[in-house]
Amino acid sequence: MNCPDYNSPAELKKILEEHGFSMQKKFGQNFMLNPNARQKIASLLQLSKDEEVWEVGPGLGCMTAEFLNSGAKVKAFEIDKGFIQLLHGIFSDEEKSGKLAIVEGDVLKNWLGEYKKAQSPIKLAGNLPYNIAATFIADTIEKSCPFDRCVFTVQKEVADRICAKPSSEDYSSFSVLCQFAYDVKPSIELGPGNFWPKPRVASKAVLLERKASPVECLSPELFVKLVHTLFSSRRKTIQNNIKPLLPKGLSAADFFATAGISPSERAENLTVAQFATLTDTLANAMHS
Repeated sequence: MNCPDYNSPAELKKILEEHGFSMQKKFGQNFMLNPNARQKIASLLQLSKDEEVWEVGPGLGCMTAEFLNSGAKVKAFEIDKGFIQLLHGIFSDEEKSGKLAIVEGDVLKNWLGEYKKAQSPIKLAGNLPYNIAATFIADTIEKSCPFDRCVFTVQKEVADRICAKPSSEDYSSFSVLCQFAYDVKPSIELGPGNFWPKPRVASKAVLLERKASPVECLSPELFVKLVHTLFSSRRKTIQNNIKPLLPKGLSAADFFATAGISPSERAENLTVAQFATLTDTLANAMHS
């Protein structure tokens, strides 16, 4: 590896300027400067030799280097053409040896094809903007393609949503989707000073472990659709929000009576298991 000094904003800035690159706000790019934080995040994945780990948005490769140092094989998904060029230079030896593969383009468009080619369980890491994290998690659930172990570094408020409990202020459709597939656990909090450029808000690493006993559900795709529908208007009851999904001739009152859940509840008060029950009830009604 021909790695730059990932702890030095001055050196990182110099590298970018020398190659005529600039940070792209639309991709949510920030480099993690704290070496202890990088090591801690890498350790959360519990990587072993030759195990495959995916990294979304490697940037200049500060976390990529940590994963490679653990002996793991890395598949890095990068959308920025400038960073892709730099990564090829920094990790040329690792690419030649097969330790690193760089997948160019939008991870939301190309992850599934790579997942289908995988030979063994996959672990995943990334410093993700909220919109990408939410879309990506929902997509993997719809397609029944969970990862073994994930570590996401996200804005603190997003981490709070991922880990939120029912009836709390932060509990949302994103909370339900994450907790449907994974056991979630907050990890280290990182202030803005841990990154360059310095973001305006604090970040937090979150560990997602694949559930040993997954929540039973007839249709993960319908589960995602129902969760989003019931959270579409938080002030309304689930009886009002469910109407667009009900088959013709089935009243909301009858639907919830069959499910055994009060129609006057709001989505923010339902557990993941209750969302699964509603999904199965809806799936059966749609096919009866």
